[in-house]
Amino acid sequence: MTGKTSKRSAKVARKAAAKRADAQAARRSSRVKEKPAATRPNRAARTGERSAATKREVGSASKLIDRRIMQLGDWRGKTLQRVREIIKEADPEIVEEWKWETPVWSHNGLVCTGETYKHVVKMTFAKGASLKDPSRLFNSSLEGKVRRAIDIREGDQVNEAALEDLIRAAVALNLESKGPISTRR
Repeated sequence: MTGKTSKRSAKVARKAAAKRADAQAARRSSRVKEKPAATRPNRAARTGERSAATKREVGSASKLIDRRIMQLGDWRGKTLQRVREIIKEADPEIVEEWKWETPVWSHNGLVCTGETYKHVVKMTFAKGASLKDPSRLFNSSLEGKVRRAIDIREGDQVNEAALEDLIRAAVALNLESKGPISTRR
């Protein structure tokens, strides 16, 4: 009799443990907030066309960037806002996106990102190693084979004209490397 009782008790205990585990998993999944789907490189990204999803998200990306600037509320927010203005002045056709929880600017491919950290606002240029930088703006990620970055610290003065030239050169490189934009669908 003792063997049957202990087997039943073990079975009941396993079932109870399984129910507890299921309940915990359900509570965890209800706490997880869904993140917007990341925009994957697709035909539209390669050809410079905007997909329907990108067209819908353009407004929301700008709002997310606005929100990031307001959340920062200190020198980093002001710096990111000024960098954003310079980017738009350099290329009015540039597309603002929100990827990797970071502002991203694209024109026929990724141009640069605008990351914010505790002590620095970082502009990472996707193809920075291929760009000429006569004003020596690049001061970070210099050892990389593809990317280059500009770290802007509190109180730093950015050479705005040189930054505009660098952004224009990055866009030109994207346009050159991607070839002419296809109008076929």
